[in-house]
Amino acid sequence: MDTIAVGLHVFVCLFLVGVIMLQSGKGADIGATFGGGMSQTLFGGRGPATFLNKLTIIVSVIFLMTSVWLVKISQKQGTESVIGNVPAQTETVPVQPTEKKEGK
Repeated sequence: MDTIAVGLHVFVCLFLVGVIMLQSGKGADIGATFGGGMSQTLFGGRGPATFLNKLTIIVSVIFLMTSVWLVKISQKQGTESVIGNVPAQTETVPVQPTEKKEGK
């Protein structure tokens, strides 16, 4: 279940990045990137902007839902710390004193 949730979340993340990168910037026409002069014939006047905006909203809502799903999964697994499971070292090794050589 965890693997499916993480895999779906990663896929939605990458898809969201792709959809955002496909959108044109402010004042730029998407047809201009394909050779100019084709802005009216490529996707129509306002067709691509509204479709990409709606797709961005849908994918971002799915991203939000998968994020909440991952939080719910992580809460069910418990909040126990890993450090509590490490055994404490109680043995100490005595250090032998080193001998100093005289005469140098």
